[in-house]
Amino acid sequence: MVKKIAIAGLGLIGGSFAKAIKQKTAHEVIGFDSSQDTLDRAFQDEAIDQKGNWNLLKETNILILALYPDSAIQFFKDALPYLSKKTLVVDLCGVKTYIFNQISPLCKENGLVYIGAHPMAGRECSGYASSLPDLFKGASFILTPGDNADTEAVNGLTELADELGFSQCIVTTPEHHDEMIAYTSQLAHVVSASYIKSPRAEFQNGYSAGSYKDMTRVAKLNETMWSELFLENASPLLREIDEMILHLTEYRNAIAKKDRPLLTRLLKDSRGRKEQFG
Repeated sequence: MVKKIAIAGLGLIGGSFAKAIKQKTAHEVIGFDSSQDTLDRAFQDEAIDQKGNWNLLKETNILILALYPDSAIQFFKDALPYLSKKTLVVDLCGVKTYIFNQISPLCKENGLVYIGAHPMAGRECSGYASSLPDLFKGASFILTPGDNADTEAVNGLTELADELGFSQCIVTTPEHHDEMIAYTSQLAHVVSASYIKSPRAEFQNGYSAGSYKDMTRVAKLNETMWSELFLENASPLLREIDEMILHLTEYRNAIAKKDRPLLTRLLKDSRGRKEQFG
């Protein structure tokens, strides 16, 4: 069945979804974006079939919110009067509990099915110009279904993810998603952003290789987006920062005391955990 899919936000993720859907499926894409230039470019690229307006939402099968969380919530509220009960609402935000708590009750009240989702893919650049139809190839797609998301809706979204190139779909709760993302993604950005602030960074050219590049890669971030995500997932992220400080302190103390046996044990334990958990 050919579906009408509306995508709100045609940046890196939304634009990549639009391009992937048009290249890999027969579905129709309706694009929404605050930038008229982006809409024009996406239409010229045939990444979208139509430029969105509220009335077009009445026949939409899936509404994908590919915006920052607060903007996604506001767009959904504005769109709500135009959505039919057949519309599946999906957000692609990098935090789930915050947005779930605001969108899910409204969907229940209005008879809509809602599924939170998070594509585990990205680049160190943003905007429609950076979007790629193969961005999701081999990536995980995390789903956090609402209480009223039936098996059919979850299966349908899983099938779409498979068509777009995702390697697996993981179904979990919004809370567990946020705990894991605080560790696997948000903490990495905080550490990288902190690491690059050393006064020695100015003079690293000629002294750096793979380790430096690996550590600083995600310091090239979108500060507007990441500051919002950090604050909306503050409790899990603070726990991970505290955990990091604890272990950094262990290393610092061992080095300050010139305690080589302790330092060796700490390093061996870290190597073992990497070998065990990947």
